Amino acid sequence: MSAIATRIVGKYNLNPGMSASDLSKYTSEFLENLTDDRKRNQARRRLREGFKFSEEQALVKSEETIKEIAQRILRDKLGEKDVKAEAIKLAKSALNEVAGSSRLSRLRKELRNLNAPYNIVEATKIFEITDKSNKIQTSRRKIAEDFEKIDYPDHFTLESVKERLDKYNIKTLPDSQALADVMIMLCMRPAEVTTLRITDAGVTGFAKNRGQPDIPRKFRSMEKNQERAKELLTWIQNAISSGQMGKPGAVYAVVYKIMLW
Repeated sequence: MSAIATRIVGKYNLNPGMSASDLSKYTSEFLENLTDDRKRNQARRRLREGFKFSEEQALVKSEETIKEIAQRILRDKLGEKDVKAEAIKLAKSALNEVAGSSRLSRLRKELRNLNAPYNIVEATKIFEITDKSNKIQTSRRKIAEDFEKIDYPDHFTLESVKERLDKYNIKTLPDSQALADVMIMLCMRPAEVTTLRITDAGVTGFAKNRGQPDIPRKFRSMEKNQERAKELLTWIQNAISSGQMGKPGAVYAVVYKIMLW
């Protein structure tokens, strides 16, 4: 994260005047400490905005490309056990199993291009991740097929959404339609729903990244009555956090389905 980037920059006296080639020598240390995409994005932002590194320099310092991983595997003559460990780390650095499985496929392609031995290529196959990825994609296809039956233009016009928002009774349990309408009301993305936070007396912002401080972020609401917007927001938030809308994974699936339109 930003503190890690600051520590490494200070440790080696890194500066924007250094070439990308020189900076690449410190990539491995950044990767060892920045174990997922969220942390790497924060570090890159710190390097650009805090230390004035260019986009290219910040990228070199906090991200090893899949092609470079494949080259390193062969250069260092890693065994099957170490290759599997590298593959698991690469997959788990992705946002989900689908993205992780895609990264592993790209790693295998790069290794084949470099004429890597068959056993080394096979060591990058993590069947648990592939299986989860296949199940998620099958579920998404089923959701998409079911949702094709909805008359989207009429159902999700601003007038229709506003009409439903006005009628919702917050003393009852919200359903997936209410969840969709509140998301549209606040112009939110699916991943932002379960991490939603009310940050002050009014409705002025929400935290986008889980585990980070609740920094208010401005947003526009199609519901101009802030008290009503806050009621609807709290209504959905309480239903998700209490589990009344199902397990977190199920909630996300519902959100994904809704946003396919």
